[in-house]
Amino acid sequence: MKILPDMEIVDLGLWLKNEKVLVVGDFHLGYEETLKGKGVLMPRFQLKDIIERLERILETINPEKIVINGDLKHEFGKVLNQEWRDVLKLVDFLLDNCKELILVRGNHDTFLLPIARKRGVQVVNDYSVGDVFICHGNEVKETSAKKVVVGHEHPAISLREKEKVEKYKCFLVGKWRRKSLVVMPSFNPISDGSDVLEGERFSPYLEDISNFGVFVVGEKIYDFGKIEDLN
Repeated sequence: MKILPDMEIVDLGLWLKNEKVLVVGDFHLGYEETLKGKGVLMPRFQLKDIIERLERILETINPEKIVINGDLKHEFGKVLNQEWRDVLKLVDFLLDNCKELILVRGNHDTFLLPIARKRGVQVVNDYSVGDVFICHGNEVKETSAKKVVVGHEHPAISLREKEKVEKYKCFLVGKWRRKSLVVMPSFNPISDGSDVLEGERFSPYLEDISNFGVFVVGEKIYDFGKIEDLN
């Protein structure tokens, strides 16, 4: 679904059509091992599900570049064994499907560089292509670009019918300092995300989101209108 000129939502990815760039983010690889360290046992299915979902996306587009917009790994203070293995497997898969892979550093990516060096992949604090500025979104960065793409927030929306509640990942599209702002959902299959109708925002880009459009990712992309009309 087209959301801005030269910008389309393709499942959980953002497709920059003219530049042939696919943007994805917030994989949080290694999350299962982090949970295990806290006493929560979970089958390690995350990487398998991620690659299968990416394969479906790549059946519909042919990117020259793929940008991972932060939080490729999960653990803050070190690199877990699972993170080493899963990150390298995912990087290898993506390199097989594009000419160039760019890793934008997120707040969880403190120790990402040693892994990226093994495949010669560039790690940057932000990335610009055409009139689009891509950064993780945990801190505000100045740019002259007309469009800004962030992650970090993991936006989702809860749909309620009596006692039944189902949460769906979503994109947010609005304005920030007279620029177009796109907030991407998490690619992590374990966590549904944070309900945009409840609680506080994580990203400093999202002080007031009442006029932001909501695009829900399901079997297809659904335009839910503005947040202020959903409360």
